[in-house]
Amino acid sequence: MQKNIGDVYNQMDLTCDTYPSDETIDPKAYIDAISTFQPGDVAIIFTPDDTHYDIAMACINQGMHVMVTKPIVQTLEHHNNLIKAAKEKNVLVSMEVHKRWDPFYADARDRARSQFGNFQYMYAYMSQPKHQLETFKAWAGKSSDISFYLNSHHIDFSEWTLEGIARPIRVTATSSTGIAHSKGMQTEDSITLTVQWENLDDKSLGCAVYTSSWVAPKGDVHSQQRFFYMGANGEINVDQAHRGMTVAQDGKPFASVNPLFMKYTPTNGMFSGQGSYGVKSFECFVDACREINSGSQKVTDFDDGSLATVGTTVQGTAILEAGRRSLDADGRPMDIMYDEGGHVPIGIKPHEF
Repeated sequence: MQKNIGDVYNQMDLTCDTYPSDETIDPKAYIDAISTFQPGDVAIIFTPDDTHYDIAMACINQGMHVMVTKPIVQTLEHHNNLIKAAKEKNVLVSMEVHKRWDPFYADARDRARSQFGNFQYMYAYMSQPKHQLETFKAWAGKSSDISFYLNSHHIDFSEWTLEGIARPIRVTATSSTGIAHSKGMQTEDSITLTVQWENLDDKSLGCAVYTSSWVAPKGDVHSQQRFFYMGANGEINVDQAHRGMTVAQDGKPFASVNPLFMKYTPTNGMFSGQGSYGVKSFECFVDACREINSGSQKVTDFDDGSLATVGTTVQGTAILEAGRRSLDADGRPMDIMYDEGGHVPIGIKPHEF
């Protein structure tokens, strides 16, 4: 923190309590940390995927509002448990997906919903360089995979965009292997989820293909990320990684940079990235919590798409879990089952041919 924040920006107070201490390893340290907070306080969870559920549930039981990084959880059962607990405690639980504040993605979503008609086809790709296998070797292939980690981004975009328009009904997963295995890591290099979407008004079908990888070569960006979307009346391409700004500097590799996400360069020594969508994601969540605490808004008011609330992101979790189950079943398609209203996933079962 001192190196990356204190030594870079002026007047940044880094005072904080840490659980456990720097000299201790304790996977349950979050329990002690949570005990120091009061109902109405805010918890932000950025930990390995398989730990999200237990930490979030403990925070909810403490009466705290909770933001969890994507994927919010890994199973439909855990997701629905969080929904139930959040309702009982009347707290806001949301997933951190900063792409919803990216003006390119937000405009693409609004165009698709208002002008493009029924869903037809989407292709999304997101990758990170292969040194990420070393970064995440403690859990890669053991408790999570690259689909949970990266496909979750564009799957959320689809759920956000297609709410009330279409629903996912079938998931088939395939993978590429070899590089991770050569490093002694039993995990996929790349994972592709092919998702059949059903338009709600006429039962016509659309297809989305989500591919994620953590074995890409090191390039001009840390994450390649782009998508193509086609509706019945229009199409759109978005390249999130390349915004038209490149930087070349002695001693550093050529880079495509995106200060719309985060402006790291200080202005007169001060942090000046408050307007970046990477910050707005957190700011809007905290503002919502303050409004709920003051009584000016209800928790359910934020189920309108303004936040990725736990109650409006169930389809994304269903897709990701179905994808993992499809991979584990040698690529067998998985069907997503729905409640009587036909909008909320309640189960996943192998497709019967």
